Amino acid sequence: MRLGISWLTNALVLAVVAAVLSGVAVKDAGSLLVAAAVFGVLNTVLKPVLRVITFPLAILTLGIAWFLVSLLMLVLTRDIVSGFHIYGFGTLIDATIIVWLVNMVLDHAPGPWQLRRR
Repeated sequence: MRLGISWLTNALVLAVVAAVLSGVAVKDAGSLLVAAAVFGVLNTVLKPVLRVITFPLAILTLGIAWFLVSLLMLVLTRDIVSGFHIYGFGTLIDATIIVWLVNMVLDHAPGPWQLRRR
């Protein structure tokens, strides 16, 4: 159940990014769901490892290094999923900010996407 909710939440976040930014294109709903799954796996497996490795750099850059780790998760998702495209570095930065903002809103809004108890 939790995995399904997480997957759908990632799909929602990526759909918002695609709706807001003209430089983000999703071929179809299937591509969106695959991108959400890949993005979720990357955020679950790779992102924590990279955050530990980049911790000293994050301290020196006041957290900018972790923004770049989040940006890398979108780059890898884009490179792995053929139907999910992000065109341009500026769009990639904007997409990372939108992912962060939507996740922040979802973290504070009550709903089934609340995976951890408060």
